[in-house]
Amino acid sequence: MTRVWKWNRPVTVREVLEDLQQERSIAYTTVMTVLDNLHQKGWVRREAEGRAYRYEAVSTRAAYAAALMNDAWSQSDNPAAALVAFFGMMSEEQRQALRDAVRIVQGPETVPAPEPEQAPEAVEPREAREEQNPGAVGGASGR
Repeated sequence: MTRVWKWNRPVTVREVLEDLQQERSIAYTTVMTVLDNLHQKGWVRREAEGRAYRYEAVSTRAAYAAALMNDAWSQSDNPAAALVAFFGMMSEEQRQALRDAVRIVQGPETVPAPEPEQAPEAVEPREAREEQNPGAVGGASGR
């Protein structure tokens, strides 16, 4: 997938092979099998071009990573514990990226306006209410 994302265009097995062979020895059939497996899993689409196929990523690298994380998380018998363990493995930069992502997903923080009938109580401190009504349950005399 890294090679397919790298070009950001439809690629052939031969192009991926030649790119990989700059780093290590690998067989044409291995690359062909991997791209075919990715196609069967739905991660790449392909279009025939002569006797070969051109493969193109179906989603971005970020979406792919998210799907892998979601798959791993959904297989946990204790998702909360899995998240805690995962967060514990993160670097400070990764945790900051997580906080940024949560802010993006949640949108700007807004505090809903209180209902009209609740407005005085919603903004009046508890101590002030107790002073005004000392006999109320939980009031000053109920302590």
